[in-house]
Amino acid sequence: MNDYGHVQKQDPEVFAALEGEEQREAEGLELIPSENYVSKAVREANGSVFTNKYSEGYPGKRYYGGQTFTDQVETLAIDRAKKLFNCGYANVQTLGGANANIAMYFALLEPGDTVLGMDLSHGGHLTHGHPVTYLTKIFNFVRYKMKDPNTGEIDYDEMREVAKKEKPKIVLAGYSAYPRELNYEKFVEIAQEVGAYAVMDIAHIAGLIAGKAVKSPFDAGFDVMTSTTHKTLRGPRGGLILTRESEEIAKKIDKMVFPGLQGGPHMNNIAAKAVAFGEALSPSFALYAAQILKNAKAMEKIFLASSIRLLTGGTSNHLLLADVFGSLGIGGQEAETLLDRVGITLNKNSIADDTRKPMDPSGIRFGTPAITTRKFGEQECARVAELMVDAMKNKGDDTKLSAIREEIRTLCKKFPVPESFV
Repeated sequence: MNDYGHVQKQDPEVFAALEGEEQREAEGLELIPSENYVSKAVREANGSVFTNKYSEGYPGKRYYGGQTFTDQVETLAIDRAKKLFNCGYANVQTLGGANANIAMYFALLEPGDTVLGMDLSHGGHLTHGHPVTYLTKIFNFVRYKMKDPNTGEIDYDEMREVAKKEKPKIVLAGYSAYPRELNYEKFVEIAQEVGAYAVMDIAHIAGLIAGKAVKSPFDAGFDVMTSTTHKTLRGPRGGLILTRESEEIAKKIDKMVFPGLQGGPHMNNIAAKAVAFGEALSPSFALYAAQILKNAKAMEKIFLASSIRLLTGGTSNHLLLADVFGSLGIGGQEAETLLDRVGITLNKNSIADDTRKPMDPSGIRFGTPAITTRKFGEQECARVAELMVDAMKNKGDDTKLSAIREEIRTLCKKFPVPESFV
């Protein structure tokens, strides 16, 4: 348990929320693939004295005095990020993944320029050009999709034709609900054909890349990668922009992050990023990243054996997307609520060309980063998948659901959230 003594004394209402969340996380399983548990060291850095300090600018080029230790910790974060992802430049100041993408767009584009990105309904992300975002009022977004949602194959021929027609300035890879690896070489080829930047949003798989469990887009020749620092990277909530080798691109990005879009960086968060990057450089992190993939395959096996349709036919990364409405007749919202009741947290999610509404779609999205942090192996993950299927098939049986809830509590006690990973 954490020491919230000062909060408890000063603000009982906030203390109650903190204690409640800590209990929820301890007694339930996080399967949302964009969530994870961070180490106590990361949390301590995130709540440190660096929250007191304004540090506009970059190491060695600040606008305020008193920057000896802010420069030290930001330089550590930058150097560790570059080493993790084998690249020339890193900006660690962005406040989140969306912020990183926005800064990247404004650094590389002019208003009216075109971006070719993955359609949200086929696994993309809101910031890749969904009409509800303000970005679509500034830039022109065109989209590519999967050729076959049952296999996950991207229609690269169609992508090439769209690129030739639309002349995008950025060919954007990356996703929020796509369970397979992309053909990075194809993206680079298409980008080079039309004179575009090749950019990858690695937010979901950053930890898998850092742990060398999957390929790096930089090895295929991508120019820029944007990311969050949580999810599979297991750091604090924040953003990251990486440039493979172009100093010119890196300078544009730095200038757009500050002073273009942000003011003073959150130095407490940057200190926590430095700690997390240090953890990711340890040998144990590679084992962790590899286990995430094994655990996802264990869950895939159970869902397929239960005749539940998985989009793309399964998974090659940390997440799975299941068509529970088509397979079990239960909507995504109902499944999310039901599984939350038994102590399994995941999220409802649209599937490719979904006919149901986004707030009650056909699918659920789940993954293994957080439970792998808790030291779950394939056997435990297979059992969790069995319990998920059992709960959805017996949604009206309170006795059955209570028994599942108790088994989840028992698993959580056996595999508590660790405080340290190194």
